[in-house]
Amino acid sequence: MPLPTVTIRRVRSAEERLFQKLMQSYHYLGALPKIGNTIWYVAVNEEEWLALLSFSASALKCSARDQWIGWSYRHQYDRLHLVANNSRFLILPQHHYKNLASKILSLTKRRIQQDWKERFGYPLLMLETFVDPTRFIGTIYRAANWKLVGKTKGFHRTRGGYSRTAKTQSSCLPCHYSVTPVLFCPPLYSPTPIKQEEQE
Repeated sequence: MPLPTVTIRRVRSAEERLFQKLMQSYHYLGALPKIGNTIWYVAVNEEEWLALLSFSASALKCSARDQWIGWSYRHQYDRLHLVANNSRFLILPQHHYKNLASKILSLTKRRIQQDWKERFGYPLLMLETFVDPTRFIGTIYRAANWKLVGKTKGFHRTRGGYSRTAKTQSSCLPCHYSVTPVLFCPPLYSPTPIKQEEQE
């Protein structure tokens, strides 16, 4: 079956209930409320929904990510807002086309940088995500040029502190050249964006 034409757009206010309903029904982790900096996207083909994505604030701590970046604790807490977490990605059951997922990820990367700056007032330097290896192997992220940086220690934040969960694979996608020196460099300087044609 040929790959459909895909457009990425933000979820409209009137669509948020449907977005959450579909995420709750079809994503193994269920729906995720908007907490902190969050943008929801839908991938469409002539307004038919193909996939749903949620990007939210980055993980407070992730040793694999933090070691890969090489930042100190001081720089980490000052600059976490420059990283966004792809906290949910759902291809709707009737739209599992070959290469669709990696195409959606690539298109979303191009769009989210401007959206994030307009919505929250600062740029994104990097995207991150976490994949449960007992369910998935992360092929779609590798196909979209995300870099596997290691495994988590198997904890997640709760209101009462931390609780144990499955160890997940941590992957990152730089949005700019030399992103790791930018994130740990004192002082923070303005990076050079990756040109559109070089993201293909």
